[in-house]
Amino acid sequence: MLKDPELEFVFQIDAELGSPIELGSGKAGVRKIIPIIGGTVRGPRLSGRILDLGADWQTIFADSSAELDTRYAIETDDGALIDIRNFGFRHGPDDVLARLAKGEEVDPALYYMRTVPRLETGDPRYQWVNRTIFVGTGARFANGVQVKVYEVV
Repeated sequence: MLKDPELEFVFQIDAELGSPIELGSGKAGVRKIIPIIGGTVRGPRLSGRILDLGADWQTIFADSSAELDTRYAIETDDGALIDIRNFGFRHGPDDVLARLAKGEEVDPALYYMRTVPRLETGDPRYQWVNRTIFVGTGARFANGVQVKVYEVV
């Protein structure tokens, strides 16, 4: 009999964001690049800092939902470098998304923000991230994003 998947908390991302760069309307929707300029990663299996070299290439669709497509790097507290690509979606009621867009603090329970982080490293101490499926649940703040990352076990 197949085992149902379970989730095990691995770490929390607290990413600091720069000012969005508006690209205008593209084929699929309004395009933005939001720089990821730093932050922290803290958890029972992985801790470190987010390097200032990534971004979220975001698409906002006509229904105000957002496709999140991020890429950045983590330097662990013990010096390993880990590439993270995080794909996901954010959607919710129009009034809630409008408040988020203005930079207002909004209870994350009022909207959906889920991601699928993919991690990769060459460091032998963290090879387990190369073969693990992760899912994340997130929240958007005026100058940052928080994502709790879980291993699917």
